[in-house]
Amino acid sequence: MVVKRPYQSARREQQARQTRQAIIAAAGKLFVSPGYAATPLTAIAAEAGVAVQTVYAAFGSKRQLLSALVDVTIAGDDEPVALPDREFVAAIRAAPTARAKLACYARHLAGVQARQADVVIALSGAATADPDAAEIWRKNLDDRRRGMLGFAADLAATGEIRPGLDQDHVADVLWLAMDVRNYDWLVRQRRWSPGQYQRWYADTVAGALLRDPPPPGDDPGPRARPRSS
Repeated sequence: MVVKRPYQSARREQQARQTRQAIIAAAGKLFVSPGYAATPLTAIAAEAGVAVQTVYAAFGSKRQLLSALVDVTIAGDDEPVALPDREFVAAIRAAPTARAKLACYARHLAGVQARQADVVIALSGAATADPDAAEIWRKNLDDRRRGMLGFAADLAATGEIRPGLDQDHVADVLWLAMDVRNYDWLVRQRRWSPGQYQRWYADTVAGALLRDPPPPGDDPGPRARPRSS
C-alpha cells in the first residue's frame, strides 16, 4: 500500500490553489475586456497558461468561474472566511459611535471599490444580456442588501439614528451609498482622491441617517454644586 506523505499532499493543494488563482486572474482580465459573453473558456485557459480541461475541472462551468471571480474580487482573497467574520467587520462593530463606524467602513469600502470596480461594472453590463450573469448580479445585489441590513442594526444600536427611520430605510441608504458606480464616477472619472471619497461617503450617510449634533453651547455640562455659605 502506498502511503501519501503529508508534504506531498500540501504541495499538490498549493499547486491547485495557484492554478485556480491564475484562472481567476485570467477571467478577471478577459471578462472585463472583451467581456463575459465574448470570452470562451478556451481563451481563459490560454491566458492562464493551462488546458481548458483544467478550467472545467477547477470550476465546472463559465458561470461558476464568474461567480468565483466576483466572490474573490470582493473579498480580496480566496480564504474560506465569510464576510461577516472578517476583521473589518469586527473593527466596525468595535467603533464607539455611529460616525466612527461610518468612517471605518468608508476606509474599507474605498479599498474594496478600487479592487472590484472593473469586475462588478462589467458584471452589471453582462447581466443585461446573459441569464447566468444576471443571476450572479442579482445575488450580488441581494448579498449587499443583507450586509447593509446588518450594518443598519449596528448603527441603530448606537442610538444615533434619526427618529422615524426604520431598519429597512437605513439599509436602503447604506446600500445606495456603497454602490460601486458612485466610486467609479467620483474617483475614476472625476479624479477624487480616495480620502475625498471616504469623507463623501461618511458625511453623506451621516447627513441622511444620523441625529443632528447639538448646537454649540446647548450642552449645559455637569451641574455646578451650590456654594456653601
